[in-house]
Amino acid sequence: MKKTFGIIVAVIIIILIIVFSGQKGSDDKGSIKIGFTGPFTGEMASFGENAKAAVQIAVEEVNAEGGINGRPLEVIYEDDACNGAKGVSAAQKLINVDKVSAAVSGLCSMVVLSSATLFEKAHIVNIAYSATSPAISNSGDYIFRNIPSDNFQAKKAADYIYNTLGKKKLAIVYVNNDWGTGLKAALTDSFKSLGGTVVVDEVYEPTSKDLRSQFSKVKESDAEALYFAGFPDGSIVGIKQIRDLKINLPIVGADAWDSPKLWKDLNGAGDGSVFFAAKTSSTDDFKAKMKQKVGSDEIMYPSNYAYDDIRYIAEVMKKVGTDGEKIKDELYKTTFHGKVSQPVLKFDKNGDPEDAVYALKKVVGSEMTEVK
Repeated sequence: MKKTFGIIVAVIIIILIIVFSGQKGSDDKGSIKIGFTGPFTGEMASFGENAKAAVQIAVEEVNAEGGINGRPLEVIYEDDACNGAKGVSAAQKLINVDKVSAAVSGLCSMVVLSSATLFEKAHIVNIAYSATSPAISNSGDYIFRNIPSDNFQAKKAADYIYNTLGKKKLAIVYVNNDWGTGLKAALTDSFKSLGGTVVVDEVYEPTSKDLRSQFSKVKESDAEALYFAGFPDGSIVGIKQIRDLKINLPIVGADAWDSPKLWKDLNGAGDGSVFFAAKTSSTDDFKAKMKQKVGSDEIMYPSNYAYDDIRYIAEVMKKVGTDGEKIKDELYKTTFHGKVSQPVLKFDKNGDPEDAVYALKKVVGSEMTEVK
């Protein structure tokens, strides 16, 4: 009896091994899943949708080239609304339900910072395509970004205000989120290191519809220039109120101002404002594909970075497969060339770009033009 029972158990084990071995082989030949999160709702939705189109182009190209060693690439899209809590929910789904092999997640810094421990614990690489908070540099070994830290942007802005404009007294108004507070801190340090003084330091909540109190303090001060770090909705409100209060100071903004919709909605009220945004190296082919995809010439700079992140991951997976630790290690080792965000990218020990190039853009009417 015992012998018979042992034979039955052995047969069951053999059957299970065959079944699960067959399933694994099937999975290995199926699609490779990558997660993508972005703001498809809310005030940053235009950025998110534009970046999604760029990701779709990258996936189409990778698959047309034969995929990842014969396996097609599949992207799971999730809306994070540039909200930390929603970013966590999206990351949990991608990791636990969709079983992604890697992620491109984080147009907004709060999304990357809130979900970093989840990706880190799961040993899944996440490359952020527009999140610039300096805090991200220390958020984990599996957390990368090909967009430069705001430490670079802040130095550029400080140098421009202090040396190019010749202004020594600065007012700063910024949105109360990870992006705004990180940028404010970096700019303050950079401006003071040059010998300047920050005479006004005012914060506002992301949902605020009235910034008159903050800008009244700017008007009453002896500030010689104004740095305004706001997302599009707050910036529309703020710039209109700056004009209403007749504040006649040079206005310098940050990369969230790289939004055609922002300046169209302001209808000339932002004329003369300038801002810094990470520079891109779009190819004619990429521009043509984006135009076909979105129906216009509109390419927002995070889209270039999101497109490249898919290409980076695909390039690495072709070498090392889908193991998270191997992907991470290869990303640190590899120097990438010939992409559309920047010609050359090498990640440093924190998963940040080793170098950064920025464009200074000026608002003329409702259009943005690069200042050469």
